[in-house]
Amino acid sequence: MVSFFEDSGKNIAGQNVMITDAKSVLNMSITVTVSAQNPLASPGHNISIKTMKLLRNHEISAGARVNAWVDSMRASSPTRTKSTSSVTDDQVTWNLHHPSALQMFEQIIDASKGKQIVMFLDYDGTLSPIVEDPDRAFMSKKMRKTVRKLAKCFPTAIVSGRCRDKVYKFVKLAELYYAGSHGLDIKGPEKRSKSKNDGESVLFQPASEFLPMIDEVYKQLVDTTKSIPGVKVENNKFCLSVHFRCVDEKKWIELAQQVRSALKEYPKLRLTQGRKVLEIRPTIKWDKGKALEFLLESLGFANCTDVFPVYIGDDRTDEDAFKILRDRGQGFGILVSKFPKETSASYSLQEPDEVMDFLRRLVEWKQLSLQAQSRM
Repeated sequence: MVSFFEDSGKNIAGQNVMITDAKSVLNMSITVTVSAQNPLASPGHNISIKTMKLLRNHEISAGARVNAWVDSMRASSPTRTKSTSSVTDDQVTWNLHHPSALQMFEQIIDASKGKQIVMFLDYDGTLSPIVEDPDRAFMSKKMRKTVRKLAKCFPTAIVSGRCRDKVYKFVKLAELYYAGSHGLDIKGPEKRSKSKNDGESVLFQPASEFLPMIDEVYKQLVDTTKSIPGVKVENNKFCLSVHFRCVDEKKWIELAQQVRSALKEYPKLRLTQGRKVLEIRPTIKWDKGKALEFLLESLGFANCTDVFPVYIGDDRTDEDAFKILRDRGQGFGILVSKFPKETSASYSLQEPDEVMDFLRRLVEWKQLSLQAQSRM
């Protein structure tokens, strides 16, 4: 901007010149009045005090936005410790409002009687433990066996921020519904018929037009974040994940600034916060909650009162699905967390092992119900 004034000062004396810096993080235009008496005066002297204050306020606002992101990153990745009494009091209060789904199992079953249970499961932190390397987030053989039995009893879907193909490689169960990239890439169970028309079919991909844009940002982020040890940028096809689980907290501000800088040229992409991950997604109105509704409609339960959806997840992105169930007044959400969190879920489980125990009990209950019906 300075060079513009120095090169053009002689030609713009006495005029109001609109200068737009397209590369500016603030992405704004400022009007600068150049003095006719001194056309070659220093540019800094020609910017009004009001404009300088405006610039300063925008800089503060931009910095505050980055700081807000970092605060959000800390909130999802707690490193500060509380006193034992404070943690205990918070936990007790939270458990009163979000009791264990295992302890409340009988009440849950009573609420579902006469209705079709449909299961929705997040992957990371729900079916598999959270690990430092996201490429090694494998589910156990026991969990896979449990989910396979679950799918034989109830329609079952995996709803994940991961790329659909990657989740499928982890789960390896063809009989499930898969909603990858936060529901932006949905497909139904693979058909086992030998007919040529019964191959794999994609149900829904509402963000296909964003693929080139997402690839561009992915390449840019891979390059710009090389300077920060521990960062892993994951291309989930219809969205991007910037994992900072292995990044020193002192580097979080720098990482947030780099991600923000990469997105400033892409207003059609938005940033959301996950569990030690920054998620970059298209701005279309689609999330895990919308994916849940789409899958219920695909299963024929769009306006049914006799359906009982159960959604189990551990992340902030799962809150969209929890809220949908609460607003519908059907089924419920289960948050997987060892610590109190603000949530729209009705119940809680502490870890994937408890998730597996809950799913096993559902399977056992269903099998016993079928046996009882066969005797009648």
